[in-house]
Amino acid sequence: MIARRTFLATTATAAAATEISDAPAAAGSPTDAAFMSLLTETADRRAAELLTTYGETVTDLRDRGRARAAARALRTFTSVYVHEDSAYHHSRDLLGPLGELADVLAAEQYDDGLYDQGAVHSPPDTAFSVVDLNLAYALLERDGHRATEGVRRTVAGVLRKAGPGLAHGGVHTANHRWLVCSALARIHGRWPDPAYARRIDAWLAEGIDRLPGGEYSERSPTYSAVVTNPALLTLARHYGRTELYGHVRANLKATLFVIEPNGEVESVHSRRQDQTALRYLPEFWLQYREMAIRDGDGRFAAVAALLHERGTEQTFGETPLGDRLAEVLDRPELARPLPETARLPEEFVHHDTDCRLVRVRRGTDTATIFGGTDFPEKQAISSGLSTNPTFFKMRKGAAILDSLRLSPQFFSLGHFRAEGLQRVDGGWRLHAEVRAAFHQPLPPQHRRADGDYPLSNDGRFWSAMDFPHRTKEWRTLRTEILVRQVSGGAWELDFDVSQSAVPLALELCFRRGGSLTGDGLTPVAGQADTYQLVSGEAAYTVGDDRIVFGPGNGAGGKQPSVVDAGERYSWMNGSLTPDGIRVLITGRSPLRYRLTIA
Repeated sequence: MIARRTFLATTATAAAATEISDAPAAAGSPTDAAFMSLLTETADRRAAELLTTYGETVTDLRDRGRARAAARALRTFTSVYVHEDSAYHHSRDLLGPLGELADVLAAEQYDDGLYDQGAVHSPPDTAFSVVDLNLAYALLERDGHRATEGVRRTVAGVLRKAGPGLAHGGVHTANHRWLVCSALARIHGRWPDPAYARRIDAWLAEGIDRLPGGEYSERSPTYSAVVTNPALLTLARHYGRTELYGHVRANLKATLFVIEPNGEVESVHSRRQDQTALRYLPEFWLQYREMAIRDGDGRFAAVAALLHERGTEQTFGETPLGDRLAEVLDRPELARPLPETARLPEEFVHHDTDCRLVRVRRGTDTATIFGGTDFPEKQAISSGLSTNPTFFKMRKGAAILDSLRLSPQFFSLGHFRAEGLQRVDGGWRLHAEVRAAFHQPLPPQHRRADGDYPLSNDGRFWSAMDFPHRTKEWRTLRTEILVRQVSGGAWELDFDVSQSAVPLALELCFRRGGSLTGDGLTPVAGQADTYQLVSGEAAYTVGDDRIVFGPGNGAGGKQPSVVDAGERYSWMNGSLTPDGIRVLITGRSPLRYRLTIA
């Protein structure tokens, strides 16, 4: 078993080793007792919850092949079982669940060592489970309790069987490469195989996809926190690739500027599914803690200390705090006291040119300007692309404007999505020019008597019209938006929409939980929680916090209160309507209009 005094003394002396050593280091290292107490208490509560629900996880694995939840449950049970300070230390109550989870993970593993979670015989989805099982096995083996010998044999069999599948299988996404590498690294460290090292080296030889500003290519806080950073830290520690610490360090520095005061993390610039979802800082907790201790970085220490201070009352996202104990038992250096904290950045203007993202913070007031979707270059709405049309967001304490979008009704091409974001005198410039064609008759040399022309795309839709060979008659819509902060913290957004006469709507979407007031507000028929600001100013209020915006810009048949998401969505009955309380300000181009938000 792990004696408490031994656990507290274990250090990261093997950080650069290519082989795993579970032998504890010499005694003497101090520990953060309050941190360990918090983790232990929450892990015990988490284990108690899992004892009542793990049977459903077992059934889900048997019926649907979903191994990840079962592997995570086994990891969590393991952490409290081996930890001397846990109420479940060497508890017989956990032996049955541990054995059952291990047995079903072995039984449902295919002959090639893979699982079906997410996709048929999926190496990356299997790697998620293997990462947890690697960690659980290391803790059980180090603990050495006779009662878990059978569980250890079973888990070892799963890991050894998974190795070849991970070493020869492929992946889907950028972060999967590092996930598979981290899973293989620990298997290789315990049961070496040249094929494992070759595959790890081959993936790593592609280069880590970190942008100069610190974000990874997917620009996703979810995958940075949950996959890429943990995987690179594992490879640094267990495969000797200590240069990978630099990538994690850069990503954590970049993340400092997208943290909201309430613990959310900005994700509007993401290329993954979280680009329209809320994500939370606690997912980065142990990464900030590890790099703070490793580097003596006061800002990283401040993040870790803040998360500790907020404790169990904060939102944790997809990883409950109780699941974290296993990581700290596996990496005892994480239990060391934090270095002296430094003040976190609370007054800044930060421009990430790689993501075309601007973040402005003044105390508890923040704003985001975004002009970096992939749509102008790719002309596609697809998984893996940044397509969120939100170009401005702001917060004043608890009053949150989650989204500001512009939707012109121009050939059903959808929302304004900037083609660039530039710093200009007094502010930031967003711009886009879109065009659509009317097509002239085919030249004689391309005409066919049978009328059987190629199916082709005119940029908006497909038709058997041989569009490439036709002369075009173009219609153009040009949009410029100048965003600047003025005295008193107010924001002014100047809109210049020209070259075609079309209806348009500005859509402001506020976080639920507050109230709207304003004499010029009228409900929009048939659209829940949606209003049109026809005249004057309106306010959105949450407690003592308030956002005032306006003015309204009239109403009428030529400027309907309609948000046109575009044919790419409407054809598939898709929706871009954000959740919240929406206010529309309508108009018609050519239009020059100033929106003030304060």
